[in-house]
Amino acid sequence: MSRRAVVLFNLGGPDRLEAVEPFLFNLFNDPAVIGLPSPLRRPVAKQIARVRARTARGIYDRLGGSSPILDNTQAQARALEGRLGADYRVFIAMRCWHPMADAAVRAVKEWGADEAVLLPLYPQFSTTTTASSLTDWARAARQAGLDVPTRAICCYPDEPGFVAALADETRKILRLWRSPEPKRVLFSAHGLPERVIGKGDPYAWQVERTVITLRAALTDDLRGIDSVLCYQSRVGPMKWIGPSTESEIRRAGADKVGLLIVPVAFVSEHSETLIELDADYKHLAGDVGVPTYLRAPTVGVHDTFIAGLARLAAQGFAQTSSVMSGAGSRLCPGGFPSCPCRSVPA
Repeated sequence: MSRRAVVLFNLGGPDRLEAVEPFLFNLFNDPAVIGLPSPLRRPVAKQIARVRARTARGIYDRLGGSSPILDNTQAQARALEGRLGADYRVFIAMRCWHPMADAAVRAVKEWGADEAVLLPLYPQFSTTTTASSLTDWARAARQAGLDVPTRAICCYPDEPGFVAALADETRKILRLWRSPEPKRVLFSAHGLPERVIGKGDPYAWQVERTVITLRAALTDDLRGIDSVLCYQSRVGPMKWIGPSTESEIRRAGADKVGLLIVPVAFVSEHSETLIELDADYKHLAGDVGVPTYLRAPTVGVHDTFIAGLARLAAQGFAQTSSVMSGAGSRLCPGGFPSCPCRSVPA
């Protein structure tokens, strides 16, 4: 049997407080994030990392000194391996901290993989996340001489296992929420600057697709409950896509509406869920008078989500195109030139 490698892409996070500034430098030195030529980008990235490191170290200090994202991704990798079987091995390639693409490529090569599928843990495609990881993987594979058939799943915003896992976690909270106040669900995704979307990045369109599909799965549970798609994690002076999660929390306080926050773009717990949602936004909700503030967990190692990842991996090995969406063909409408499935008719 063929040895099949599945590579999970994620952002990564610092594994100690001393790693916070170099992690931030790696993030902002990515040309997909700051599109300056390298001689200009490096000093800008160093300055931004230096300025933001103090605040970021405070965040990771609240998490015990490191990010939990690697542990959570490793748990997902083990669960996926268990479902795929003995001829498969799952590897991890983080974009901004270890294990990064170079280490993952070496591990895949040393294992003797006959073929590989690249599977991002970003359900919705963006040039700033999945595309950046694909580019970095191609560089690392070329430098290491890894020359095996390699296909990539670029996105899966409405993959049935992913959506079913989201729906299940949301439903559990809704059915326990018995307090009498009016209720509202905020479907919260990581934001992006409007200029990125304006260049043809399909991320916001794909997030909307996730939420449309999720609302349909929760039709009975959401009856009589308002729901809003919003975006968190805004930084810097640029204009970001909205509405922001923070503004929606303030609006809920003015309306005296209870909130359930559902992360729809994160698949594991890390600083944006454990600190931003669970601590900072919860504190804001209390300050502005939100009567109840609840948060659904990320899908993590939910059986249905892992089964969905296994289906995506199998589909990747069966496909002939080098890059394909989880739908098996191009998913994005034709107006998104950043879609990696450009060669497929929209």
